[in-house]
Formats: sequence, C-alpha cells, structure tokens
Amino acid sequence: MEPLTPKDQELIEAAREAIRKNYDGEQYRHTVGAALRCKNGRVYLGVNVYSIHGACAEQIALGAAITGGEREFETIVAVRGQEGEEILPPCGNCRQLLWDYMPGCRVILPGENGPGKVPAAALLPCSYSVE
Repeated sequence: MEPLTPKDQELIEAAREAIRKNYDGEQYRHTVGAALRCKNGRVYLGVNVYSIHGACAEQIALGAAITGGEREFETIVAVRGQEGEEILPPCGNCRQLLWDYMPGCRVILPGENGPGKVPAAALLPCSYSVE
C-alpha cells in the first residue's frame, strides 16, 4: 500500500465530517460517509442512503462529482461510525463501480500498520469490462 499524504488525511477528515453531520443511530439509514477528491482538488461528499435498494456513500459521492461535471478522480475514502472512526474498504458493488468509472483512482483502506492507499483497479482482479 502507498503511504498517505497530508491531503489524504484531509480527505479522511472530510468523510468523517460528512457522517458526523448525518449519522443516524436509530434507523441506521446514514452510517457511512465518503469523500472523493478530483484531480483538480475539488472534494465531493456522500453518505449512504439505506433502504431495500440503497446506495453506498461512495456511490453518492461519485454521483455528486459526476453531476458537478467531474470526470478525473484522484482519491476516495469511506468511513463508518458516529465519528467516522473506522475506515472501510469498498463493498463488491462499489469495487465494480470504481473499476467502471475510475480504475486509476486511489482508494484509502485500513491496513495492519495503519491506513494506506491502492489503485481502485487492484481491488477487483479479473473484473468484468465491456471494453
């Protein structure tokens, strides 16, 4: 895993702030926050929306970035908990989404010696692709 930079630490804090503002400990509709940094430095946030066909926080952040006209992505992170204390790896569905939209984007993950980052494409070996 690649080491984190100060900008990566800021991104983690942005994801934590997103879930601090939106955490729902009663119905658990919003328990994960995500932050996505684009290559131009802009940061887009998301929280999960839980229901039968809910959406992960990473999906919401990516959708917000795309809606804002972004197409070049640098780093993404998701955190869980009332204070965003746990860094989460993306679920399988999000891994496919990251492969489809930003395989070169770095994903911040938990690690044995603390968090680090890897390219999104490394998270989904033998992935499905229409190309």
